[in-house]
Order: sequence, then structure tokens, then C-alpha cells
Amino acid sequence: MSRPREATRAGGSGPGKGEGNSVFRNKVHNVRGLRDPLCRGAEAGRRVDRTMAQDLKRRAGDDDRVTRTQEMLYELTVGEVMSDNVVTVHPDQTMSEIRILMRDNRISGAPVVENGKLVGMISIEDLINALLEKRIDVPIREGMTTDVDCLYSDESLVHCIAKFYRLGHTRYPVLNRKGELEGIITKGNIVEGLLRKLEIEYEQTETKVSAARQRPAMRKFFEDVFADEISFTFKYNIVGQTLQHAGTAASELKNALKKLGVCPPLLRRIGVAVYEAEINLASYTQGGEIRATIEKWGVSVEVLDSGPGILDVEQALQPGYSTAPDWVRELGFGAGMGLVNIKKCSDEMDFTSSVPEGTHLTMRFYFTS
Repeated sequence: MSRPREATRAGGSGPGKGEGNSVFRNKVHNVRGLRDPLCRGAEAGRRVDRTMAQDLKRRAGDDDRVTRTQEMLYELTVGEVMSDNVVTVHPDQTMSEIRILMRDNRISGAPVVENGKLVGMISIEDLINALLEKRIDVPIREGMTTDVDCLYSDESLVHCIAKFYRLGHTRYPVLNRKGELEGIITKGNIVEGLLRKLEIEYEQTETKVSAARQRPAMRKFFEDVFADEISFTFKYNIVGQTLQHAGTAASELKNALKKLGVCPPLLRRIGVAVYEAEINLASYTQGGEIRATIEKWGVSVEVLDSGPGILDVEQALQPGYSTAPDWVRELGFGAGMGLVNIKKCSDEMDFTSSVPEGTHLTMRFYFTS
């Protein structure tokens, strides 16, 4: 089935360029006979709002569970759930041309692309202003908005949701790291992406359930192997001052533990805790390392960095406390919940820090838990 194309500007109560034109609405695909694609996803958006609210309550301490849905927010990327069929215009086209394009495609806005790069947004409000000012024949570049909030296709959904909450928009254009437009993402896309992932996993579980029953658990492996000391160690080097590859180590560790037979509930807690620790390393430090050791009793994860360290450890453990730099906050991180989430997910946590030497974090996860 072909996908209806759609693109329009972001939510916001006013028509001013500083608010409404910063992001644009997306198309809704795989819907037959849909009159107005812009109305599609409203209910889905409300559902994801409720999901986000529940997630925030869990972050605040009302619920210690880590659900599979929450875990998927750390696993999935924006590019995996975004819509990729977007109507675009060139900055040299005229405002009168965009009027015809909006009418024919039943959209209320479009991204402006030049040489494959997103250079601005044009919305129906811009068109109305051009009509009122009798400037309907001017090029789009003279009436478009150039300050556009964007996401990158390789960013995780947890980052994406943080930006939805921080800026309050309902949709964002999605770029690759070269600055080229790849698609658009809405709250509805997030819900649909999570549902697709759950459906795929359910089908895989049905087909592999017999094999999974025969797979020995990690504890069983240690019981069957005789030695004075047995352990597996995984080490990951983390680059600091950039979030471009943040989350990779957590994902790789989780995949390794999954292959070793660690049970899903424990795997989810480890995945979330290590992800939060990795984000902290990438955001606040010059870099460091994550070492995970699997032993008979469970999994121990050490996180070390070489500075600058934390002055007040007790304060750093308080919900909402953050010393995140501006560039981290602009990306939707730095809410001060990282260490809180780590403590909730781990069975034991040791945390020490000194200035300027650095920080040493140890998390323990027991198989019996």
C-alpha cells in the first residue's frame, strides 16, 4: 500500500515564526481513505503522552519496575520509527507555487531543502502573511523560517522523548549526520514503532520458545563448570564530550548478556542502568570506561572516569539535581535523573567521587533477584 505524503509545521498556539514554524507535521502512512492526514496520530499522541507520564512517575520513584516498553525506548532509534516520505520544496520556488502544492497534497507546511540539506520550513501561516502583504510571487527563501529544531536518525528514542517534553513540539524533522533530511517523527510514530517492535518480538518468541527452554541459564552454566574462580569480563571505552555514539556500549553489553542466557527482567534493569551511566560519562567527563563482570552470583558493572569529579556526592544523588552543560540540556539530557535511575535498577550501588581525580561507580545485579 502506498503511503500518503504529509508535512506541516509543529504544534503551538500562535502563528509566529518563533513558535509554530520551528518544526513541522508529518504524513501518516498506511491509512486507506484518510481525509486529513494531519488529524491522524492525535489519539496516538495522547496515548504516548500517558506513557511518558507513567515513565516520569517511575523515574520519580513511584514504580521500580523496568518494563519492556521502557527498555525499547533505549534500544530503538529515531530512524527506525520515523516517517520517510516527506513532501519538500526548494527555496527558489515562489510562494504561489507552495500554495498549489499545499492544496494538491492537502498539507499545511513543508520542509525547504537545497542540495539535499534542510535550510528552513514554510507553513500555511507564512503563505497567509505573504498574501496579506501582497508578496505571493516572492521566492520561498524570503518567507520561510530558518531556525528549525531537528533530531538525528541515529539518536535513541529516549533522547527523542526528552526533546518532545523539553520543547513541547509534536513533531520534528529528522536529519542524518551530514545534515540531509531523512524524514519526520511524531508521537504517533513512536507509538506505532513500539507496537511494531512488540509484535515482531512476540512472533519471534512463539517460533523460538522451544529452543529458549533448552537454553541453559547463566547460573546453570556456573554450576556445571568446576573451577576455583570463573568470570567473564566485558570492557568498553567511552568517548567524552559527545553524545553521538552514546548508548552503543549499553546495547552491546545487553546483547552479549542475552546470548549468555541472562533472564529478560534482569537484562532490562542492566540495560537501563548501564545506558544512564554511559550517558553520564559522555556528557560530564572527558571519557572513561565501563567494565562488566559476570560471576556465579550475578553481574557487576564498574564505571570509571578521569575527571573532573563531583564535589557533593550526596547532592548528586538527589532527583533533579544536575550540573549538565548547556549543550547537553539542548539535546534533551541533563534532567538529573541518571544516578536515581541507576540506583533504582541495580540491586546494590556504590558511588564515590573526588575532584579532580574523577568518579567510580559500581552496580551489582544478582541472579536471585
